[in-house]
Amino acid sequence: MARPSDTTDVGLLGAETNFAAAKNGFCLSLSARMHARELVELAAIVSAHGPVLIQSGTPIPVDSIEQYWTTSKVRLDRWAWRLRRFAAEADTDARQRQLQWPEIRGVLEEILTGEVLTRVWTAVLCGYDRRHGSDEAEPVARSVLIGHMEARHRVLTLMVRGPGIDTEAAVKLNHLRRRAELWTDLLVGHLAGSCAVSEFAFDPRRAQDFAADLRERSHLVGGRHVWPLVQASLRAAFRRGLGPQSPNPDLNARIAASILSCFPPDLFDSTGLLGSLWLMRLTNVAEDTQGMIEDLLSLERPATTPRAAPSTDTRSAHRRRFGG
Repeated sequence: MARPSDTTDVGLLGAETNFAAAKNGFCLSLSARMHARELVELAAIVSAHGPVLIQSGTPIPVDSIEQYWTTSKVRLDRWAWRLRRFAAEADTDARQRQLQWPEIRGVLEEILTGEVLTRVWTAVLCGYDRRHGSDEAEPVARSVLIGHMEARHRVLTLMVRGPGIDTEAAVKLNHLRRRAELWTDLLVGHLAGSCAVSEFAFDPRRAQDFAADLRERSHLVGGRHVWPLVQASLRAAFRRGLGPQSPNPDLNARIAASILSCFPPDLFDSTGLLGSLWLMRLTNVAEDTQGMIEDLLSLERPATTPRAAPSTDTRSAHRRRFGG
């Protein structure tokens, strides 16, 4: 079974990002790799600040949406290849199945936990498009979500019918699935308080109940502490029970960077996870700037062959690229 080419991935997405920034006299370094649990934490941050992005008139960068779509599709392809290989070999070679389990466990966990961020970000992009009467981001977000839902369906099929997953492992994965669904509905519910996006929850009614509860608690004494407590609870919920490594930390980081670059930079501070996310946003902006510089330099070079003038209709080009 042919494996998706890692060389193709690198050519498509660029080499692994390494970024160093001097801040307050210290050198802060970022190797752009993210564990699946960090994507869940990012989902909470996106849910917290999503209403600001939805209500603002700041245009969402087209390049960021393109990077989100492209990187997500590469990750979906990697998942599909690993699941097909595991299913094909699970019936025939018990030892090979045992050797593959740590890797395939990471894939299954990454799919189940990664859907939290996929659904929350889809809700934000759809809310943004609907509020501003545009159709640039929603089709892309829905396309990625559909692919992720298909991957989740394959995971559930393996959990129920797959001979390569024993009962204990299946029970743990099912607990993780239920935990991810619950937190997805809470985070989408927070967004549903400002726009009608409860359709992206696993249980829309539960998301609406969460929205009402969060709204009520925010008006009580000490209500400003509600969301920090929610984020702390989420981190605790996913701190244990996941494998030590994610199979696609490079793509997770690229997806995170594409999302972060859609938000204004003043949302990020320099400590903890937010500090790392702030640096990742700078990394993404730096890469975009480098591409712009290369484009400008290419204009200064003498042309060897006539070239057609680039189209000024960026929206049409964007739709063609994503089949819209």
